[in-house]
Amino acid sequence: MHPSRVLVTGGSGFLGSWVVRRLQRADWCTDVFVPRSREYDLREKDAVIAMYERAQPDIVIHLAAVVGGIGANLARPGEFFYDNLIMGAQCLHYAQKSGVQKFVSIGTICSYPKFTPVPFVESSLWDGYPEETNAPYGLAKKMLLVQGQAYRHQYGLNAITLLPVNLYGPGDNFDLETGHVIPALIRKYLDAQTGGPDGDAPPVVLWGDGTPTREFLYVEDCAEAIILAAERYDKLEPVNIGAGREIAIRDLAAMVGRECGYRGQTIWDTSKPNGQPRRCLDTSRAANEFGFRAATAFEDGLRKTIASYRAEQGRASLVSRPPRGRAGRVSE
Repeated sequence: MHPSRVLVTGGSGFLGSWVVRRLQRADWCTDVFVPRSREYDLREKDAVIAMYERAQPDIVIHLAAVVGGIGANLARPGEFFYDNLIMGAQCLHYAQKSGVQKFVSIGTICSYPKFTPVPFVESSLWDGYPEETNAPYGLAKKMLLVQGQAYRHQYGLNAITLLPVNLYGPGDNFDLETGHVIPALIRKYLDAQTGGPDGDAPPVVLWGDGTPTREFLYVEDCAEAIILAAERYDKLEPVNIGAGREIAIRDLAAMVGRECGYRGQTIWDTSKPNGQPRRCLDTSRAANEFGFRAATAFEDGLRKTIASYRAEQGRASLVSRPPRGRAGRVSE
């Protein structure tokens, strides 16, 4: 790699913050520019142009996205489609106009067809329509793959596309409406553990019947995969980024509840959608093309995530705790 300036859209977010940390350890990265949404609304053409004029990047890692769980996808499909489509299309288009050497696009496995054979191989990406609850988001991100391939063909732009599985880890989004499954489970079980009268934990209600499977990748491992791909990969075919193992949501919930110390009852609301039936990736292309293999054992990553959230809640509790003693002073 030549010495390079790197622009990371979404660099202050969950995955982005880990990518920025990893870039700061890369000897070829001379500068990292992270645009803030309050200054650069990537849905607006002029803002994207201004971002490139200021950053002058050699490499772009496009992480900015509007994301959420099943509930958020059902409630805001138009927003998820438009915002993700327009941000990606403009960032890639003006990267080419600005002379960017490499564009790393972060897609999603939500782009895969609903009934993709497991494990998912990249050649199956166009074999059907995505699962309905997240199809608008998945298709919007999928168009960035098409655009990158078209720009590679016409303009010679080195555009690559990576397809990560569900991520988890410290710093995740624990909002129950917009967060994904692992942070939502952690919050629900920890809240229930401390919220019952007389120490009795109230039941935790979860969507679906718990039978779907998912694959999860520790966020720091994903950041490593992105940097390896930026350094070593230069082909038009998309690449799965995952750990290559799946777990049923019911088993995941039991594991999270156990690690959180929850002793109450879990209730499955089968009136709610399950989402895609199974998700598990064939990760051989990432291993063969740029040497990525997930390094973090799932149980270890889960414990780190729970510990991080507990520590965050503890700090928040200290900040919000009212002072003791008279006149707001702490009593001795």
